[in-house]
Amino acid sequence: MSLLSRRGLLAIVAVLDVALHARERPVAAKSLAERHQLPARHLEPVLQSLVHQGILKGIRGPRGGYELARERRRISIDDILRAVSPLEEDEEFAVSNALQAIVMPAIAEAELAFSAALRRVTIADMAERAESVEKDPAGESDHKPNFAI
Repeated sequence: MSLLSRRGLLAIVAVLDVALHARERPVAAKSLAERHQLPARHLEPVLQSLVHQGILKGIRGPRGGYELARERRRISIDDILRAVSPLEEDEEFAVSNALQAIVMPAIAEAELAFSAALRRVTIADMAERAESVEKDPAGESDHKPNFAI
């Protein structure tokens, strides 16, 4: 069981992909979608959320696409997940004593710990890992990493 939604995982891999491939020019959404075998319609809303939250920068035009809006080391996994996770509406519902006194505080504490752990992992960390995996045995790489989820 994953604690992260598919949308969250997609957002992480999209930002990682942009970090790895947008060195010379922006990454086109179509290229990103093809690399990860996704329909563009699933990817575009995620990319737009990331742009809206200042994680990616959208570049318009025929050679446009996406690039990082800030340095790799300044983008945490927690930042990415918060950018694409909708805020939950606080619905009014009856809360039992057990839910209020035991379950909710325990879950809140676990969520804080998980979020703190995700803040310590940056796109720079993941990009470094991806680049080291792609290197040939001599330590040199002539191609860009190409990972898909």
